[in-house]
Amino acid sequence: MKLMTTLALACSLALPAVTLAEHHGSDLANILSQRSAEDQARDAARHPAQTLEFFQVQPGMTVAEALPGGGWYTKILANYLGPKGTLYGVNYVDRLWPLFGFFTDEQIEGRIAATGKFTQQVRGFTDNGIKAEGFTFGTVPSDVSGTVDRVVLIRALHNLNRFEKDAGTLSQALAAIRAMLKVDGLVGVVQHRLPEGAPEEGSDGSRGYLKQSHVIKVFEDAGFVLVAKSEINANPKDQPGPGDIVWRLPPSYNGSADDPELKAAMTEIGESDRMTLLFKKIQ
Repeated sequence: MKLMTTLALACSLALPAVTLAEHHGSDLANILSQRSAEDQARDAARHPAQTLEFFQVQPGMTVAEALPGGGWYTKILANYLGPKGTLYGVNYVDRLWPLFGFFTDEQIEGRIAATGKFTQQVRGFTDNGIKAEGFTFGTVPSDVSGTVDRVVLIRALHNLNRFEKDAGTLSQALAAIRAMLKVDGLVGVVQHRLPEGAPEEGSDGSRGYLKQSHVIKVFEDAGFVLVAKSEINANPKDQPGPGDIVWRLPPSYNGSADDPELKAAMTEIGESDRMTLLFKKIQ
């Protein structure tokens, strides 16, 4: 029954004969080509055009981007959604930051303050007049409820899952996402992927990785159904061993930057293997 429901929903969400790429691909291609060389260097691993097409993001939509951080995807979305669009930046709840255990008080204050600076950040990326606002998973404004077309979680789930047992962070985030979405709204996920056969130890997100089966299950348990999955962002070269962290790979090179041979090996692997999933909330 679940398979039939999933297939039915996937069919109902299929694009018409004239695809999104035909409608808006040239606009998106133009936006992507105008970014810095540094930003464009990541495209071969992150596939932004194909990913946004898979998530069925279109100009004029209301989109919530989880954990926008430095703004690599924010810059694309703000320009692509255009003056009729709305972009929300959704940050971790404030209580999550101290849980990492390695941030200074000053760094924690900076991470928390970034939420309120999201509008300003977007204004630095475009002057097209798009509406932009920042909030956390715990402070979603009441007028946002039921208004969001797409929620995108790009490499944003591992820490929510990592602190779920201690602080309920993933459950809270998924409940907030359900509340934000329109009836026909979708959730797009790109997440560092741990092989299904890997030991459960260290699969909680603390190494940056999650198993795809786990991500699907927690979304289903939270009232969503998987409608499509893609290998757009797959990288079979990334086969982490026990204890390997995702940040050993580019662009972070955490723990490998000072060893030329190791760094070269990590460069050869490239960015992480990533699942790409699309969910719809069950009414």
